[in-house]
Amino acid sequence: MYRIIAGKWKAKKIAAPKNFDVRPTTDFAKEALFSILENTYDMQSISVLDLFAGIGSISFEFASRGCKDITSVEMNPKHTSFLNSTASELGFSLNVSVQRGDVFDWLKKFRNKKSYEIVFSDAPFEMEEKKYYELISLVLNNKYLKPNGILVIEHQSRLKFDHPNFLDTRRYGNVSFSFFKPNEEETDIEIKTE
Repeated sequence: MYRIIAGKWKAKKIAAPKNFDVRPTTDFAKEALFSILENTYDMQSISVLDLFAGIGSISFEFASRGCKDITSVEMNPKHTSFLNSTASELGFSLNVSVQRGDVFDWLKKFRNKKSYEIVFSDAPFEMEEKKYYELISLVLNNKYLKPNGILVIEHQSRLKFDHPNFLDTRRYGNVSFSFFKPNEEETDIEIKTE
């Protein structure tokens, strides 16, 4: 179960079936993340790509805050079905486009098709470190980020990134968010992480 923190559906609790193997972002970490993002972006005028969307904790938080263009990529068919039905129940069907597929395959297939202000990834915590770097490379080298865009990766706090586009990490207990800027020739953003 998770809770939408702010916006149209503030305090709405969303419960997934018991047999779902998911780890939604904690309220504390989610609140901190959105405080950073809302300092930088107008939620109503951005597009978001939510990778490893799970049961929609991040996608629906963006939608509740007024974001009208969210693409949620998730491989598990039970989860995508839950995402679609929950989006419909909350009135977000037009805002949230649920794409079923392996995130890495999806990123390779749709390269250079669309760019986003925010790309968010909450990969399984047991994912190998080299796969995180592959993910970063796929997002940054295939124009998934707009010049004012940001890649946010949620990961275990013990993982530390060494990458030329790395901006900052914010730690919230066992969970951290690391921020990456677009490739140099494209970037014109300064993330306000204060």
